Amino acid sequence: MAGILGKYMGLIRFSHTLFALPFALSAATLAWGRHGFSWINLAGILGCMVTARSAAMAFNRLADRDVDALNPRTAGRHIPAGLLSVRAVTIFFWLSCVLFVACTAFFLIEKNPVPLIFSIPLLVFLCGYSRAKRFTSLAHFWLGLALGLAPVGAWIAIRGWATLQELPIPCFLGLAVMFWVAGFDILYATQDADFDSKAGLHSLPARLGVRGSLRVAKLCHLVMLAWLVPLYWLSGDLLGWPYLAALALVGLLLAVEHALVKENDLTRMNAAFFTMNAIVGVGLWLVILEEVIRHCYRTPI
Repeated sequence: MAGILGKYMGLIRFSHTLFALPFALSAATLAWGRHGFSWINLAGILGCMVTARSAAMAFNRLADRDVDALNPRTAGRHIPAGLLSVRAVTIFFWLSCVLFVACTAFFLIEKNPVPLIFSIPLLVFLCGYSRAKRFTSLAHFWLGLALGLAPVGAWIAIRGWATLQELPIPCFLGLAVMFWVAGFDILYATQDADFDSKAGLHSLPARLGVRGSLRVAKLCHLVMLAWLVPLYWLSGDLLGWPYLAALALVGLLLAVEHALVKENDLTRMNAAFFTMNAIVGVGLWLVILEEVIRHCYRTPI
């Protein structure tokens, strides 16, 4: 049983949930700082994040299984390597979809039907990314937007229709995630620049080459930081100087990430891609969490 579970966790790269989840929790934390905490909301958000990502990743592995089998870097993935059958992954995909819809229905307990209403369209959009590289070099930004919906969705899950007046906060977070993800996805795709070009796949590295793609990735991460700065003022008095200090540290970590990846040396890609990005997402959320807790429990002098 543990072996089968491990295969499915490997299929969806469960550990990569650390990329989008902290930003969803960041938006939720800011919403809770304004409107109060709810265990129901927390459970629903965690359930939706895990199941939506599981569905999207399973669909991606199904859609890319022919390409993965031809690419030496991805030939060891579960379907082309025969670790999991197409039928097994298809069942897992549909099960994840059903569980996601069920998790969105969880918010009905607090009389919020919005997540359930948009559950199916959201799944369609998330899964659409897996076909994007077949027709557009902007697939990296499709992925970025897919993950960037996480903080927006978390805020809507808490506030429902009432969120319209407060949309700048989750939207700025979502745009930051969009450019952050697009940037590191472009970085990661430089490993397949030659393969994508020969296979007729549309990716920025295939179109611009490694050097041009590295420049675009740097620009994306600068734009990410630009979207995060206004949250200091948009959040009212929830965020203080520790948040700005955290942004400076995020900028430093992103600079290190880009320093690790060279045009003629992509061997340190895993350190740049996994380690640095996990630290960025989790670290920023922890600072926001500390700031909101400090604000909610401070005592007047």
